[in-house]
Amino acid sequence: MTAVAPPPGDRPVLYVIVCGSPLAGRVDRLVDLAHRDGWQVCVVATPDGAKFVDRAALARLTGHPVRTTYKHPGDPDVLPPADAMVVCPATVNSVNKWTAGITDTLALGLLVEAQGRGTPIVAVPFTNTAMAAHPAFRAGLDRLREWGVTVLFGDDVYPLHAPGTGDRHLDAFPWQLALRALPARPLPTR
Repeated sequence: MTAVAPPPGDRPVLYVIVCGSPLAGRVDRLVDLAHRDGWQVCVVATPDGAKFVDRAALARLTGHPVRTTYKHPGDPDVLPPADAMVVCPATVNSVNKWTAGITDTLALGLLVEAQGRGTPIVAVPFTNTAMAAHPAFRAGLDRLREWGVTVLFGDDVYPLHAPGTGDRHLDAFPWQLALRALPARPLPTR
């Protein structure tokens, strides 16, 4: 982790949703790129995604706590509303639950709600060849595309790796593609 979050000002808010993958441990790279592009960034991790990230370092980097669970009734929101979202890494598990409308984690609840609000969402799966071959996952990616989610997946985006070899491919991941796939930076909703 390199820098501290720049002041929010009137910058639009990007939620970065991280799922349970070793790639989640490198999400600071996406945060840095988003800051350079003028985004205020908030990180939300699935419970398994939280196992891979340094929550304290990301909080310093973004200026916001890393959220993983729903808040208690009556508690204030600690994150500003999202103007756009990037799900990266998106896992097979999270894609399958998301497309089924399952909201058993904060990350999934935010994604389902964001779709209903028309918030721009970019999903970038990171998985291996065996997991990616499951028909439910492939159908889920197609469904997300049909629903207006920008899905970056395939050898033209990032080649799949063999099971058990994902750690060898983390440094070459093209984080910048997720930001390039976002629509023109929206004005903040606040």
